[in-house]
Formats: sequence, structure tokens, C-alpha cells
Amino acid sequence: MTGPSFLEQLRLHAPGALPASLPRDPGQRVPADLGAGLHTPHGTTIIAFTWADGVLLAGDRRATSGNLIAQKDLVKVMAIDGTSAAGFAGSVGHALLMLQLFAVEVEQYEKVEGAPISQDGKIRRLSTVVRENLPAAMQGFVALPLFVGYDPADPDPARIVTFDPSGSVARNRSGYTGIGSGSSFAEASLKKRHRPDVDRAGAVSLAVNALWDAADDDTATAGPDLVRGLFPTIVTVTTAGTEEIPEPEVRAATETMLADRARRPGG
Repeated sequence: MTGPSFLEQLRLHAPGALPASLPRDPGQRVPADLGAGLHTPHGTTIIAFTWADGVLLAGDRRATSGNLIAQKDLVKVMAIDGTSAAGFAGSVGHALLMLQLFAVEVEQYEKVEGAPISQDGKIRRLSTVVRENLPAAMQGFVALPLFVGYDPADPDPARIVTFDPSGSVARNRSGYTGIGSGSSFAEASLKKRHRPDVDRAGAVSLAVNALWDAADDDTATAGPDLVRGLFPTIVTVTTAGTEEIPEPEVRAATETMLADRARRPGG
């Protein structure tokens, strides 16, 4: 009989489809005069924080391959179901597969059990998916997720959780966190600006400001690109469900932020 774990079915019947079995990430060969070898795309800064209506998850759009920009429009955050979302930093190929497997895990459980999986259950299952990637992580293909959830029926409704390569779980209780190479700069911005009672407009503004601060000091993190129309991806999880903030709303917040920064370009 089929169990509620899609990951277990893969392990039994198609182990080659697991993240750790990927021989290598989608790579990019550098010019001969720069040397040979595998340069794997890596995604960087992801942030999450609580706000008045729930939790927010946001990420920049850049993937780097060594000192090159491998992709300018990468989407690093995604809704998992109606009460949770996740983003990633690290080796792009493995990370995308991990989140896809996790989303299927959640859907498989609900179909088999006939009831939604709890937030703690999702966190345990995502931890298992991360642990499956440990052999690849030991070879340098590290991919780490950032999970957020909001369930008003839960006594502790808001969840912000990070993981290490072995699948160990760290529950964030400060109300904000970040992962990726620019996370220390983004967290410094959030430390000064974060308020758990901020409204939607304030939350979007907080996200674009934190990612701008990360991009200002970390070359692997992208700032907004008004020419190409590339802005951070922002997903909220509230009582109403998961929602990706529409681009016009993110653009407006970005333009306001840039105008404010222009008045104080040194700070």
C-alpha cells in the first residue's frame, strides 16, 4: 500500500531521482583563458520575517557561477501550499529539486491521509529532504532551504525555520532571519527596521530595503533592475493563504526606496 511519503517511494523505487544522486548541477563552462572546470550556479540571499498579518519570504533574483552572473531572473522562493512557503540558497539544481520534492511530499500526504499536514510535520519532512542531499553537500553541492509557515489554527501560528546540511532544524524566534551570502547585511537591516506589527505596505518596503542593503555589500546578491523589470520575489503567508506580491506593488515600493536612498546615498 502506498504510504504518505513520496520521498520514501523514490528511495525504494527510483533512488536516482533524489537530490544526492545528481552527478552535478547544471553548469557553465568558463572560457579557456580563464581555466577549465565546473562552475555551478548558486543562489544567494533569502530573507523572512513576521508582520501584522503573518510571515513574509523574499529573495533576490541573481545566480552566480564563480565570478560570473549565471542568471539574472532566478526565482528562489515559492509557495508550498496554502499555509507555507520556502526559499533556497546554494547549489541551484539540487535546491530546486529539493523544494519540488518537498512540495510533492506535502501534496502526497494530504491526498493519502485526507487531511493537511501540520506545520511541524512539514518541517520534519523538509528536514528529511535536506538530509537526503548530504552526500552531495559533502562534495560541495550545498543547498539549504528557508521555510515559513502561518496557520491561525495553530497555538503558535508563525514559523520561520532554517536547516543545516545534515537536516538539523533551527527555529527562529527573533521574528526575522536570512540565509545566503548576503544574509548578514540583510539581517543587519532587518535588525534596525523590523516591527512585527507592520502593515502590508510596510512589510514589502522592509523586504526591498533589506535586500538592497544585502546587494550593496555582497556581489552575489542582485539589486533591483528597473531596465529589465527584475525585482525581488516576495511571497506572503497569512490567514488568507499564500500570495506572491504582484510586480507593480514591488516596483512601487522599490522606486520609493530608491528615491529615499538618493537623498542619502551614503547611508
